[in-house]
Amino acid sequence: GTMSNAGKSLIAAGLCRVFMQDGFKVCPFKSQNMALNSSVTEDNLEMGRAQVMQAEACGIRPSVRMNPILLKPNSDMGSQVIVNGEVLGNMNAKEYYANKQQFIPAILEAYHSLAQEYDVVVIEGAGSPAEINLKENDIVNMGMAKLVDAPVLLVGDIDRGGVFAQLYGTVKLLEAEEQKRIKGLIVNKFRGDVSILEPGLAQIEKLTGIEVIGVLPYTRLDIEDEDSLSERLVKKNGRNLIDIAIIRLPRISNFTDFAVFEQMEEVSVRYVTKVSELRDPDMIILPGTKSTIPDLLWMRKNGLEAAVYRKAKEGGIVFGVCGGYQMLGMELLDEAGVEGGQNVRGMGLLPVRTVFGKEKHRAQVSGRFAKTEGIFANLSGKAFTGYEIHHGRAEYPEGAKSLARLHVLSKDSREGVSSYPDGAWKDNVYGTYVHGIFDEKNVAETMIRSLLLRKGIDPDGIRVRDRDAYKEEQYDLLADMIRQNMNMEAVYRII
Repeated sequence: GTMSNAGKSLIAAGLCRVFMQDGFKVCPFKSQNMALNSSVTEDNLEMGRAQVMQAEACGIRPSVRMNPILLKPNSDMGSQVIVNGEVLGNMNAKEYYANKQQFIPAILEAYHSLAQEYDVVVIEGAGSPAEINLKENDIVNMGMAKLVDAPVLLVGDIDRGGVFAQLYGTVKLLEAEEQKRIKGLIVNKFRGDVSILEPGLAQIEKLTGIEVIGVLPYTRLDIEDEDSLSERLVKKNGRNLIDIAIIRLPRISNFTDFAVFEQMEEVSVRYVTKVSELRDPDMIILPGTKSTIPDLLWMRKNGLEAAVYRKAKEGGIVFGVCGGYQMLGMELLDEAGVEGGQNVRGMGLLPVRTVFGKEKHRAQVSGRFAKTEGIFANLSGKAFTGYEIHHGRAEYPEGAKSLARLHVLSKDSREGVSSYPDGAWKDNVYGTYVHGIFDEKNVAETMIRSLLLRKGIDPDGIRVRDRDAYKEEQYDLLADMIRQNMNMEAVYRII
């Protein structure tokens, strides 16, 4: 891509789907991903959410080999470095840049093991390949293409303007040998009549010597985005029958947890950053975050903590997931120094305290809601699946009410247990460590029906589509768009 958010992730997913439909064994690959949205594989290893999405588009199970290096920013200057699904440690940008060549063996081992199993590997780059101050040690763009002798397609974003300058400038800032690797140009997010664009396409082909193999229209598909550039974080839905306000924390992670609500016509989902935007929602959600304590202090400073607390005490529904769940507790203790070594009081809405440890807990889980009272009493006994990924350990006082009972899908040797309680609830406040807990159709539908009944609205017309079936439909629509607007004959010739 010529820049971040040019559309690399979705185009890669679309190509994956096309190849799968055409009968090929195909998988995605991204050597280095920087994102706060991550997931857990069946063997309890952590990888970027975008490659999980692309693996779904391929019809295969995600493997950490598809994203051997994951960087999770935890400050403006540094990130947690995850190699082959395991936490290596924290590095600032300069330190990582100086050491990233050491990760090449792990990258190549992962890539070649996939190449032995699959007919086609669709490799996604990161940001721009023409960052001339960083090119020397590149392991994700042209450097990756050179390591495995891969042809390259270059994507530009016309919606932001200047797409011809993007494409031409990117190509010409590359070395001659790198330019030869680029076999096709793609113009993405086009609105309007393609015939008006054609003179420019002909000229850019002449200037670069590279054919334009596709002009992709600006398309609104409901497919999980990679990071905080996602449009869903900035869109402001009009108020529908049910209004859900999600606190947009500075280091928000795994906001894909709430996509199931976004696909419901009766529900508006808003991401809010200040008190004036909160208004009077039917439910407030505190999402996951890479840095729980700093984000809690951010809420404390800008008044959102006090506003959420007041809404809860007035009877408003509050639900916390992972880091958001930790914030709702009595206190957060970080003597291990995972989040800067601070011990802070929580919001005091749930009878739980969090103790941070060096070890990150990762597990795919299934579970059932425990006996629950209050507005979500009908969740009691309902089944769900999801995953946990967190540093904190919950400690409950005697008599605390657990929200769910979890079962580890693949045995987690670090824990040595197969079943344990999760989450807590008190009155109208609920919290859990499980990402994806809302994805099960019966869970989301039950919650929205309960919220409608609370407002005196008949919920009988509410229907939630199966999340997996819905995603499959979206991947097929994406593939249709790729076929209709990209020269697939040229793509196969390039392969």
